[in-house]
Order: sequence, then C-alpha cells, then structure tokens
Amino acid sequence: MNKPLESGLGGTHFIRIDPQRCEFLVPRWAFTDQAVLDKEREEIFGRCWLYVGHASEIPKAGDFVARKVGGRQLFLWRGEDGVPRVYFNTCTHRGAMVCREKQGNAKRLTCPYHGWTFDTRGGMVEQPGASGFPDDFFANGAKDLISPAKVEAYRDFVFVNFDPNAVDLTTYLAGAAEYLDLVADQGELGMEVTPGEQVYSMRANWKLLYENSADGYHAITAHASYFDYLRATVGVFREDFDPHDVGGGGKSLGNGHAVIEYQAPWGRPVAQWVPQWGESGRAEIARVKAELSARLGEQRADRIANWNRNILIFPNLIINDIMGLTIRSFQPVTPGYLEVSAVSLAPRGEHPEMRAWRQYNFNEFLGPAGFATPDDVEMLELCQQAYQNMPEVGWNDISKGMNRPDANQGDDEVQMRSFWIRWDELMGAAR
Repeated sequence: MNKPLESGLGGTHFIRIDPQRCEFLVPRWAFTDQAVLDKEREEIFGRCWLYVGHASEIPKAGDFVARKVGGRQLFLWRGEDGVPRVYFNTCTHRGAMVCREKQGNAKRLTCPYHGWTFDTRGGMVEQPGASGFPDDFFANGAKDLISPAKVEAYRDFVFVNFDPNAVDLTTYLAGAAEYLDLVADQGELGMEVTPGEQVYSMRANWKLLYENSADGYHAITAHASYFDYLRATVGVFREDFDPHDVGGGGKSLGNGHAVIEYQAPWGRPVAQWVPQWGESGRAEIARVKAELSARLGEQRADRIANWNRNILIFPNLIINDIMGLTIRSFQPVTPGYLEVSAVSLAPRGEHPEMRAWRQYNFNEFLGPAGFATPDDVEMLELCQQAYQNMPEVGWNDISKGMNRPDANQGDDEVQMRSFWIRWDELMGAAR
C-alpha cells in the first residue's frame, strides 16, 4: 500500500489536491487494494463511532436486535432495568454466538454450545457442570458478556466505539448533531423504526456507496427513468415547484461528516403536501405543520417540513431525509463487495395515511427493488469493474464546486471531499 503519491496538503498523502487548478483526485487503488481495507478496519472501523441501531427497535425489556457492525458481530439488548446495552455476540467460553436470532425478546440468552447463560446485564448467571470450576472462577464478572469499549446514544441513535481512547459521541458528531436533531424533532411523541428491513449487497467498494448517497450530480443522469416516471404521475410535485431553483447545497460538518440539503420538490409526510395526497392528506399535513410550528417555532418547522437532506455520518451511516426517512448503514466484506442494511424511521403516532405514503416511498425510491437503488448499484458496480484499468487510468476526480468554495450547489462535491480528507487523515498517510 506504500505507493508514492503527491499532495497539496503537505507531506505524503493518499489523495492529491491542487488548489490552483481546483482539482481533487483520489487514487483508484483505494477501492481495490486488500491492504487498504485491512488498514481501514484498523484505523477507521476500529477507531470511529459506528451506528448500531435505534433505541426504538428494542422498546421492551428483553428486546434485542443482532447485526454486524465494523466487522464485528454485535447485539443491542434492552435490560430489565430499561437500559439499552451492546454486547459482542460471542460466548466468553468457546466463542459461539449466543444471540442466534436477528431480533426477539429474552430475559436470558444461552450459548447453544455448552449452555452458558447470560442475563440482560451481560452477567454469566448459569453454566452446566459448575463443579468443574473453582468457586470464584466466575466472580467479579470474569466471564460476563463483553461490551465494546464505548457505547453511547444521541437522540436514540445508538453508537459504539472499539477504541477506549475515543472522544465522546457528541464531540465526534460535531456539526452532524444539528442534523440528527432535525430528524429526531420530527415526531411530537418521538421517532420509531418501522417493522421490516431492507438487506442487500453489491459488488462495489464501500466508499463508493458513501459518495453516492449524497451525490446530487448523478441524479438527473443515472435516475432519468425515475424522473420520467414522476413527470408522468399527476400531482407528485408541489404546486409551486420550480425545477430551476431548488436552492441549497452541500457542506462539511466536521470529522468527515457532511450533508446535502435542498428544497423538496415532492411531498414530505412531515409536513409538505402535494396534490397526489388529496384533500384528506392536505388536512393532515396542515395539522402536522401546525404542531411542528407550535412546538419548534415557525422557522425550524419550515426547515424540517420543506427541505430534503442526505446526512453522511462518517464512516458508514447515511440518513436520507427526503420523502420517506431512511437509515442506511453498510459494511465492507472485501474491497469489491459490501453489505447494506436500511430501515424506515417515522414519527410515533403518525396518521396511517401519511405512514402509508412514507412507506411507499421507502420502497419506491431507495428500496433495493425501487427506482433509485438498482440504478445506483449498477453505476457503482460499473465503477468497480472499470478500476481494472489501472495503472493506466489511476485517479478519480472529485473537483466539482472547488471553484466556488463559498457557494456550494446541490450538484457540487464538497461533501465527498470532506469524507476523503478525513479518510486520508485517519489512514495515516502523513505520519
């Protein structure tokens, strides 16, 4: 991986920046090299805060969800004391996974291999053949389930960090916390993950999906069929929509986090009406908007209701707050293959009619069988395949908008550059 590189940052870096030319280049071997992924597992997934799940996924004592995070098998388990905790999904005896279901409810979990049993606080409470161990063998939590070094939640978004020296979660989130607030404030009674999960994979590097998730530049080209479909559907756009002036743009939020935010041309269940939703939908949207305004003030209510935002939480959490509200996370398996998980987030107590439109969009646009995701998967896999054209064609260009640093537009690439600068720092190229 020690390839000779140039940089405009000073020292030796993986990326190449030329401020005079307004040019930002990323080496394509960063998407294909096993040594890069090995180092990413250590320097990025081993040190950054990683999203595990939403507290609403485990509403009752004993509820659990199991998932892979940062290359580890984890599960989120709400204790009988009401506290959500995260454990490595492995028995402290011989290592078998103790939580074999993706979700469920249990006061105890028993390892299927030798029967060691753990309670919701992770305590090892029972084992067959206890006489074979010294009396104090299990004392002081010596064989309890083990948690990641750090577990914290922000507005019900639960994260872990495997680095005991990591900064606290709020410090890590930096400017991204403001955008999580915009999501969490949408529901008067709070937010909840709805039942069901989209799980899929693609033959592409994980960083391609991160870039793609807030790439406004590709939308008109790659998703042309979707926009044709929308134009042919009566009432899907708001009545005053001006396609030439959606406003907004992208910006860095610090620590590699970024956002692209723009005025929504279509309906938002919170709380922008479009003719497609009819008069009953108009009345409900008016009620939601009035509640938002009373609770949060007119200005904040307008921002929540009328603006789309794709929020990038470094390194692998994307929140697409568009028509529906999708939490998407992904895990690299090999340099050219990743796994994706997505769930729908919604206000608690939402009117059934608005919930139906939200879920329709969750499947219609970002679902793996929807309009957008199959387009994106094809584009990302085409990129991954074409990276075989190295070393003759060795660099990706992520320069768009560098010539207007104070006025980023929706199709500029500042949000991707923010990711790559942080990636470059963590990969230690300048050390």
